Amino acid sequence: MTKEKISGSEALMRSLEHQGVKTIFGYPGGSIMPVYDALYDHLGKLNHILVRHEQGAAHAAEGFARVSGEVGVCLVTSGPGATNTVTGIADAMIDSTPIVVIAGQVGVSALGTDAFQEVDWVGLTQPISKWSYMIRDANDIAQAVARAFYIAKSGRPGPVVLDFPKSAQTQMIEYEPAEAKYIRSYDPVPDTDMASVEQAVELINNAKRPFMLVGQGVELGNAHQELLDFIEKADIPCGTTMLGLSALPYNHPLNKGMLGMHGNIGPNVNTNKCDVLIAVGMRFSDRVTGYLPNYAKQAKIIHFDIDPVEINKNVKVDVAVLGDCKETLRVVCEKLKPAKHEKWSDSFTTYEKLEYDKVINNELHPKTETLSYGEVVHAVAEATKHEGILVTDVGQNQLTSARYFHLLNKRSMVTSGGLGTMGFGLPAAIGATFGAPDRTVCLFVGDGGIQMTIEELGTIMEHKCPVKVIILNNHFLGNVRQWQELFFNRRYSFTHMMNPDYMKIAEAYGIPAQRVMKRENLADAVNQMLTTDGPFILEAVVTEEENVLPMTPPGSAISEIMLETE
Repeated sequence: MTKEKISGSEALMRSLEHQGVKTIFGYPGGSIMPVYDALYDHLGKLNHILVRHEQGAAHAAEGFARVSGEVGVCLVTSGPGATNTVTGIADAMIDSTPIVVIAGQVGVSALGTDAFQEVDWVGLTQPISKWSYMIRDANDIAQAVARAFYIAKSGRPGPVVLDFPKSAQTQMIEYEPAEAKYIRSYDPVPDTDMASVEQAVELINNAKRPFMLVGQGVELGNAHQELLDFIEKADIPCGTTMLGLSALPYNHPLNKGMLGMHGNIGPNVNTNKCDVLIAVGMRFSDRVTGYLPNYAKQAKIIHFDIDPVEINKNVKVDVAVLGDCKETLRVVCEKLKPAKHEKWSDSFTTYEKLEYDKVINNELHPKTETLSYGEVVHAVAEATKHEGILVTDVGQNQLTSARYFHLLNKRSMVTSGGLGTMGFGLPAAIGATFGAPDRTVCLFVGDGGIQMTIEELGTIMEHKCPVKVIILNNHFLGNVRQWQELFFNRRYSFTHMMNPDYMKIAEAYGIPAQRVMKRENLADAVNQMLTTDGPFILEAVVTEEENVLPMTPPGSAISEIMLETE
């Protein structure tokens, strides 16, 4: 009995469905047209979101993956369609976001001829992806897709690229679904050395001033409960990275705030006072460590991570506990002695009061006539009861919302951390609405970042994506301006911006909108935004030359913190 023969394009659709895919972000073109033709017959099972630019497809896939815990998928054509996703792929790589990017390619016989819209897609993306592979033969489709999803979501997650020549898309084959649970030479979860576990246990049990750094790895490993069990048993205060902000509820008594350049004073100062520093699922980014030669030199350092590459890459550690943190935290926790470190934990209170008096109070209750970043963010956070998903662009909008939105629930922080991609916010927020359709998605974006991917308002318009867009408009590229003020003698070189009328733009896209300039109108504007079904744009006109504080200046130790600029 002969088996049914189908095209490579149809095989791709069935392979995606076999992986449980329901949502695809994409943009059609010549070299991917057979796939889109096959997609036409699968629209009941596969929901395709037509973006307005391929970069938007990649970022939307990232936003989807971050909040859902699933693999984000985007589908684009060859040449410029493929290269437009490069920023999103690089962003996903450094922030460990599982996405699969499928790009069309010229036929195999035309490879290397500089054919129309040909680019060496595999060569271009190998350095910025976990795996990049060209499917030359349609018989390889099922296995390639299975491997792509396995690699993207296993171990330390990340982006995978599939290059799909047109000849393979039209080739007729007999299709069988495939599974991938093991790949030779790929070891996604390293074995945990029990000797390291014992060393970590001994250090923590004998610690007088233990401090834990909580990274996004806790979220990626779904180790939220294991983290709570660990810190509560050993009474260990914590600081979170920006990407790890929602790994631990903001109001947990052991959560002492955000780490890093614009983080809270207590976690940063006490990093350089603790006797045992425990890092979980974080990579010791320069934005967290500050000047490395002065970073936590007094402490014994334990590093829990799934990726051996991160061990001793930036910070020399005393003990490395390799493996999935959901398992390694549990194993170490079982061996810990219950402890109390009340005096040490209370030492953070002094810094909290100092920060409130010097920074937070002024930010939330400014004496200026114009609105501040912080009071706008705080107003939205309070109105959502801190249960919304926070999506940010990059810059002062990102830093302020990270400081003041305060997250209660897991998988609630979507931002571009390692790459710092302006333009990330709007398409990522679109993706988040599809990844978590029952939650409120709040995007904070600057007047600079919104214009980098503003065309995605068309995607919001067409699909009625319920993104609550808060534009913090200060007519500056705010973060660069802040550095120019502090470190370049106020020489504001090309950071002041002439902006369009965002209310007219919103009207053109049919999106409800309101501009708020006065403090007395803020609460009503936020309420209108949150009670309006579907998308909404709230433009908040804020102080032009406001700085985000505290700040650790570049080249300084993380404990050398600037609280004022005058």
